[in-house]
Amino acid sequence: MAGGGSPNFGERRGGATPELIVIHYTAMESCAAARARLCDPQAEVSAHWLISETGEAIALVAEEMRAWHAGAGAWGGLEDVNSRSIGIELANRGDAPFPEPQMAALERLLRAIMARWSIPPEGVIAHSDLAPGRKSDPGPRFDWRRLALQGLAVWSDAQSGPLPALPVFAALAQTLGYPPVADDTLLAAFRLRFNPRAEGPLSDLDMARMADLAARFGADGDQWRGA
Repeated sequence: MAGGGSPNFGERRGGATPELIVIHYTAMESCAAARARLCDPQAEVSAHWLISETGEAIALVAEEMRAWHAGAGAWGGLEDVNSRSIGIELANRGDAPFPEPQMAALERLLRAIMARWSIPPEGVIAHSDLAPGRKSDPGPRFDWRRLALQGLAVWSDAQSGPLPALPVFAALAQTLGYPPVADDTLLAAFRLRFNPRAEGPLSDLDMARMADLAARFGADGDQWRGA
């Protein structure tokens, strides 16, 4: 696949290949402004793909190369997420819904990338997942459930599970891939994606969804099946 557009990339380190897809929003006023920044060598940021509000998918860095999109953070014990991932930026200020043409284009692109690199649905994550407390994109307006229904991400609608307990919640989060962070930071990051309307302390619903996701997709999921 030919890339192009941004000079901000390098070789993937240690012979790594993509295992993850990280979804971002640009937090800029327009797609054109975001593209200019992602292609500015002084900005030292980039992504493999940028999707406009009208659904145009713009290739900025070849998928074989290491784009500079994830920054500091970790997922599944991997600290150099840039070497293990493909970054997709969605043109969105961060306070607006994601238009239908943009979501449809994202779905098409995800299917193609997942097929090219044999990435499973659990490998599609939010920027906020790998950098809890530092990043919040793609934010609470992003429709993860829609992607999951098509096998393009993971989701949980679980309503019941173990009694809420922060130490258990944090342990389960690490089996999913979340890095070790303060309990309140972890809960906020989890809710951004899986329970965006929630407020206050850890709830039954938070715990139920975490346990369900850990059972189905966590590294030690067997012990939580049927919880």
